[in-house]
Amino acid sequence: MATDAPPPQQTEHRYPTTEEFTAVQESAEFGELRRTHRSFAFPLTVGFIAWYLLYVLLSNYADDFMGTKLFGNVNVAFVFGLAQFLSTFLIAWWYSRYAAAKLDPKAEAIKSRMEGGA
Repeated sequence: MATDAPPPQQTEHRYPTTEEFTAVQESAEFGELRRTHRSFAFPLTVGFIAWYLLYVLLSNYADDFMGTKLFGNVNVAFVFGLAQFLSTFLIAWWYSRYAAAKLDPKAEAIKSRMEGGA
């Protein structure tokens, strides 16, 4: 067929050995990558779980507060529930920006070196 595109260029990859994986895993560079990830992800995870737990506890034990009408049929519980979704999306967006700036370049350097690339 005349509209068939040529096959994509395939690059040859070198597959690292188990020993190479172990050496990289024990390297200072990989340890720094792990620390960088954990220093961002763990506190944010703990914060989000605490925020969610607060929402659940208030929903169960603070009926009067959560039932307070703000306007129309919208009460505090509804606003807090929507805030759970908003905070989830904000954390995901923030993490993706953080990963692109701080984690991906370090991970790409390690990957390139292991695959024998430039």
